[in-house]
Amino acid sequence: MSKYTMKSKEIPFHDSYEVIVVGGGPAGCTAAAAAAREGARTLLIEATGSLGGMGTNGLVPAWCPFSDKEKIIYQGLAQKVFDSLKAVMPHVRKEQVDWVPIDPEKLRRIYDDLVTEAGAEVLFQTMLAGVETDGNGGVEALLVLNKGGLQAYRADVYVDCTGDGDVAAWAGADYQMGDAATGDLQPATHCFVLGNVDEYAYLNGPNLHGENPDSPIFGVLASGRYPLIPDSHLCNNLIAPRAVGFNAGHLWKVDNTDAHSLSKALIQGRKMAEQYREALAEARPAAFGASYVASTGTLMGTRESRRIIGDYVLTVEDYVERRSFADEICRNSYFIDVHGTEEMEKHSDRATLHIKHYGPGESHGIPYRCLTPRSLRNLLVAGRSVSCERRVLGSVRVMPVCLAMGEAAGLAAALAAKLPGGDVHAVDVQLLRRRLKEEGGYLPDVEQAEPAGR
Repeated sequence: MSKYTMKSKEIPFHDSYEVIVVGGGPAGCTAAAAAAREGARTLLIEATGSLGGMGTNGLVPAWCPFSDKEKIIYQGLAQKVFDSLKAVMPHVRKEQVDWVPIDPEKLRRIYDDLVTEAGAEVLFQTMLAGVETDGNGGVEALLVLNKGGLQAYRADVYVDCTGDGDVAAWAGADYQMGDAATGDLQPATHCFVLGNVDEYAYLNGPNLHGENPDSPIFGVLASGRYPLIPDSHLCNNLIAPRAVGFNAGHLWKVDNTDAHSLSKALIQGRKMAEQYREALAEARPAAFGASYVASTGTLMGTRESRRIIGDYVLTVEDYVERRSFADEICRNSYFIDVHGTEEMEKHSDRATLHIKHYGPGESHGIPYRCLTPRSLRNLLVAGRSVSCERRVLGSVRVMPVCLAMGEAAGLAAALAAKLPGGDVHAVDVQLLRRRLKEEGGYLPDVEQAEPAGR
């Protein structure tokens, strides 16, 4: 690939913000809302036309569990989003807290209200195009591109919620990506919705999920008539009247940081969605015989991308030991859910089965230091690109914990904006934790916590 040098020109410059959040997924929405709630002049930059990330544009059909099997632990703004959506989905039981379906259109409006009512400004259809640094660990400005052309935005503190760690990586942060030996990434999934499904037949027929040994998916695979359906992965939920959302199948070797790779996968994913419809119409005609592909995700379901190296790297040992930390900003209890190679998925030989799932009431802490890139002064990271080992990413990448991390990052950004140089490493963590608790965050006091300086 050859190089092209742009001719120098002046571009519009916006410098009225104290906090800029990049990426409007779950983490970005709570980050922007939390920063604005603290009184910081906040801008949320989103590349698509709506907020919510994988729960809206990605069409993930259900929330991962919000509880530790005893109580909701993703509280604060996370629980506000969760409860707000359940309240407008009549077919969801009020007491249901785990694997709750998502109506993506209703969730879009909930995120709109969450962010704007807190006082943050949203800029849609705006792509990150570059990061300007001062050469001394500070981000000076972001270059973005939208219908107004190339523009620059400056703030005191930035929050990277892109999911791929784009801001941090482009600013020079160290990161890891994929398997250290092979470079392999967890497979992606392109979610979709089938409409005009007969609800009675769907709800009263055999469970489609691949963990059910009697699922029709195994007959589909054995038939050989549907070559685009790769394996038995078939999560599904009734998300709205006569509409079933699917998180199904895998796409391997998809790099979300490579537009060529991503584009090919989206095209393949749309073809797969139609083949799933055809297969289900044959296998379950009473439920799916008259169905159609109502929608496919405008975002690829990416499970793994860059992991930014922070002041602390969350480890598998931390997870296994249910470790607590003096600077933890949320708790997490989701199991280590690593989707393996193509061969592993075909044979259901998951690499994480020997890590025992947590029991009721068990969880681990996520330190604030996982959100602070080691080499950057005024940037925080929240969402699936936080600082952690690869296998732990299989747990902390999901939406409930991203909502919780985002709120902490936004609140911390507002506090850092008041410090010299916007130094996120100098934030008073106990003040941060106190404010999170005051806003309803679940942060139990722990007698034996990992020292903050580790």
